[in-house]
Amino acid sequence: MRLFIGIPLAAGVADELAKLAARLRRKDDGLRWSAAESWHITLQFLGSVDEQRYGCVVERLREVRFTAVSVALEGVGTFDRAGVFFAGVRVTPQLIALQQRVTVAMEGCGFVPEERPYHPHITLARSKGKEGVRGLRALKMRVQREPKFGTFVAGEFALYESVPEPGGSRYVVLERFELRP
Repeated sequence: MRLFIGIPLAAGVADELAKLAARLRRKDDGLRWSAAESWHITLQFLGSVDEQRYGCVVERLREVRFTAVSVALEGVGTFDRAGVFFAGVRVTPQLIALQQRVTVAMEGCGFVPEERPYHPHITLARSKGKEGVRGLRALKMRVQREPKFGTFVAGEFALYESVPEPGGSRYVVLERFELRP
């Protein structure tokens, strides 16, 4: 199983992102747009996990105690080298602390934390080949003003499985973990 840990989006924020994506999407833009039900904020990518490690992951995540986290989206951007168009997530001390708490818990199962700085975001589209690179450039030109997004309070985080499919991966929530108010 390919697993990751993330924060699901509130319905209102997902609706705002869906409206933005509908406005920016073009039929033959060379981009693979993410389905709204797949949108999340990754806390840690785990990769391939066997059954034994899966048990450790769930056990350790159940031990994570943390308060609900206020989440604010801010603007859109691209990771040009990765060919990704995303909605940014404001980095707050509370969000960083949750992400660190999760990664420390996963160290107990043998997962090594990322060395790169945490850059929370929501992937909206990915480029597909050379057409996608052109599509990503054209998409940047269509974003004439920074969109304004609402905020939400994340009352949970989840363990997801990434299931590969011909049109891109589908994400399935395997377990949910409550964040206390």
